[in-house]
Amino acid sequence: MNGIRAGARTLGAVLLAAALAGCGGGDGVAVKRNESLEAFTPEQIYERAEFDLANNRAKDAAYHFAEIERLYPYSEWAKQSVIMQAFAYHGLKDYEQSRAAAQRFIDFYPADEDAAYAQYLLALSYYDQIDEVGRDQGLTFQALQALRTVIEVYPDSEYANSAILKFDLAFDHLAGKEMEIGRYYLRRGHYTSAINRFRVVVEDFQTTSHTPEALHRLVEAYLSLGLTAEAQTAGAILGHNFQSTDWYENSYKLLTANGLKPKDRGNNWLSQIYRQTIKGRWL
Repeated sequence: MNGIRAGARTLGAVLLAAALAGCGGGDGVAVKRNESLEAFTPEQIYERAEFDLANNRAKDAAYHFAEIERLYPYSEWAKQSVIMQAFAYHGLKDYEQSRAAAQRFIDFYPADEDAAYAQYLLALSYYDQIDEVGRDQGLTFQALQALRTVIEVYPDSEYANSAILKFDLAFDHLAGKEMEIGRYYLRRGHYTSAINRFRVVVEDFQTTSHTPEALHRLVEAYLSLGLTAEAQTAGAILGHNFQSTDWYENSYKLLTANGLKPKDRGNNWLSQIYRQTIKGRWL
């Protein structure tokens, strides 16, 4: 069954199996999409499903893998067919079906060596939709949770490094959405609402690439409200952590144009962050 497991992990193995089937080798049997499959062995149906995948017929492949699970539910072929359904449905961008199959594999075979791959596919079923969900970030949070499971439960698997990279990108995406909304409010003069969004980035997403801009936007918003202490403190944090950026240069010019300079002032939420920064407990 090692060949089957490899097929679940790489399309290369699927292509090889399809090439063999195409040459008429082994016990390959042609199975039509709508004919009854009871007369065929699970191996024959599985071979047909692999052939479907190799010939860009993922929908037919998913059907044949599902039939193996239905007709031979307690076989080793059925187990591998579950994860291959997840693989096939993901290729079709049928993320709900892919996620269901991946979760079914995890529930039924939690100790199997392919459980890590199933969890990774489950995470991808959320992650690959991130750019399609507009302002609704529910799927992004679910992707982060599923990717974290891959990282924490399967740290030695071949999918852990990819999960870490995707986790960081999804995290950055959330920060980017907060920035997008904050800029929207700032452009329309809704300064308090804008500040709330930029504060989320500074406090909850400080390791992302959006933090320097968030601090600069705070300088802009606080100056617009006449809250100079907060504006100066935001500039001071920006100068301490991101002095070489254009965002700091812009904030410095903005502050000095108003007769101010970057400096920790007052006793506000930014002052607390500034003091933590000086003591090396932030960023």
